Amino acid sequence: MFRRMLKIARPWHKNLALTVAALLMASLLNLVTPEAVRRLTAALGEPDTLSVKTLLTFAGILLGAYLARAVFRFLAMWQAHIAAWNFVAKLTRMCYDKLQSLSMRYYADKQTGQIMSRMINDTRQLELLIAHSIPDLSSNVLVIVGVAVMIFRINWRLALFTMLPVPVIVWLSRIFVTKVAPLFKINQEVLADLNGHTQDNLSGMKEIQAFGREESESLKFRDYCKHYAFVNIRANFYAAMYHPSVEFMTSIGTVIVMGAGGVLAMRGSMSTADIVGFFMYLSLFYSPLSMLARLAEDIHISGACAERVLELLDTESEVTQDPDAEEIPAGCGEVRFEHVTFGYSEGVKVLDDVSFEAKPGEMIALVGATGVGKTTVVSLLERFYQPDSGRILLGGHDTRHATLKSLRSNLSIVLQDVFLFNGSVYDNIAYGTDDPTPEAVYEAARIACADGFIRDMPDGYATMIGERGVRLSGGQKQRLAIARAVLRNTPVLILDEATSAVDNETEAQIQQAIENLRARTENRQTVIVIAHRLTTIMKADEILVMKDGKIAERGTHDELLRQNGLYSAMTSVNQTRIGA
Repeated sequence: MFRRMLKIARPWHKNLALTVAALLMASLLNLVTPEAVRRLTAALGEPDTLSVKTLLTFAGILLGAYLARAVFRFLAMWQAHIAAWNFVAKLTRMCYDKLQSLSMRYYADKQTGQIMSRMINDTRQLELLIAHSIPDLSSNVLVIVGVAVMIFRINWRLALFTMLPVPVIVWLSRIFVTKVAPLFKINQEVLADLNGHTQDNLSGMKEIQAFGREESESLKFRDYCKHYAFVNIRANFYAAMYHPSVEFMTSIGTVIVMGAGGVLAMRGSMSTADIVGFFMYLSLFYSPLSMLARLAEDIHISGACAERVLELLDTESEVTQDPDAEEIPAGCGEVRFEHVTFGYSEGVKVLDDVSFEAKPGEMIALVGATGVGKTTVVSLLERFYQPDSGRILLGGHDTRHATLKSLRSNLSIVLQDVFLFNGSVYDNIAYGTDDPTPEAVYEAARIACADGFIRDMPDGYATMIGERGVRLSGGQKQRLAIARAVLRNTPVLILDEATSAVDNETEAQIQQAIENLRARTENRQTVIVIAHRLTTIMKADEILVMKDGKIAERGTHDELLRQNGLYSAMTSVNQTRIGA
């Protein structure tokens, strides 16, 4: 797992190497102080040879060491954070690109807040790994080795006593790794649940207030917060036991060395200067050991986050693009479904052997009761999902073997559940087109019968509409979505209940505008309509009546009425709506 993280961070390996080198130099400079003090103590034992020049020399050495250490520490921190935050940015972008590549089936059982927690919170935690854990681990190991060499050089017997607590510290670390570290992954999962619940509630705040559920939702949120606090307290309880235990063992080591060193000094095996120098080196030996204990916790927090991020990056998309996928030429407007079967869950068919053809310039209408698979037809055409069997062709090209970009560049879609971005009216209309002219945007708005209400707004086309277009009515949002689709002027236009939230007069204007657009388009536009209103579908070249995932009837409006079948029965229930 960490190898994969380091592989992703490869562009900044030089920064990391410089960080480790700078930390190593700063740590080695720490060795200067004990040696200088040891030699000064020895010199003080011989006052006849001690001079002001000697004292100034020692002071100058220490000052230079401290100044150089400060420079190396600055360099280490600077380079570490260059590597870390560039790595986090790259990893976050990789997660976003992966999410864009996944099919809609992945999102069916996921909360937006949970996904965002992986993409933002978990990747951010990995800054700790790159900027601190890896450099500190490398430098501290080298410091321990360097100090060990120095204390063995002073007195190998006393150095052996120094090593006595090390096996116990290693044993404690092993227990921490196997028993406590998994709790940190649970912490991240609970945080993701909390983020998911928060995002849901913020998105549904209007419903919460409208139904008077503030107190109930507050109690639920309290439970989420209490559970999040509990799992963190539990993990930190064991961490609180681990760190003092390591610190205690290092203190025991100091006591052992003090006793053994005192005995050696009494026997004349060690000088006072060596004892002083040894104890100063001893603090440098045990401090990295204590820090390694803290690094174990940091690394396993990062490990829990890395595991969750890699789970996302390793997710296989149901809809994939062939390495040798072909480009569908621009202007392909012929749509053909051939024996298409599909289900969202195994064993449950939403579409069952569906076949139909829509030629350029034709309008095809899909009607039927809710849940019969009308919107699924559109989703499969856009390749939001993959058919279980059969095939879908656009301009004679099998969509399974086409590039997604070329496929979708030939399609424009207006959904019933309109999504608008938090930006201006102009930006939302222009969203699906690269650098359109203002005149083209205004013309699209006029065709969608949106220009009038847009210009009545305080800032016209520059008006900010808020998140998801919260400042607009349902009909206004749908007309902006229609304008966005009209501006793309693709060979195929898909209207999924696109006129459900407009009044009859506006709907008639939109229908006339679409007819005018189709008539003036060079290659003639194919329109696929899902609608319940008779006025929307009566002029369709072919109406497909769906029932139980199959096409039960097909024909023009007049032909279907003469058949006196399912379509006729549906229209007789309500003269303005079909299958409502």
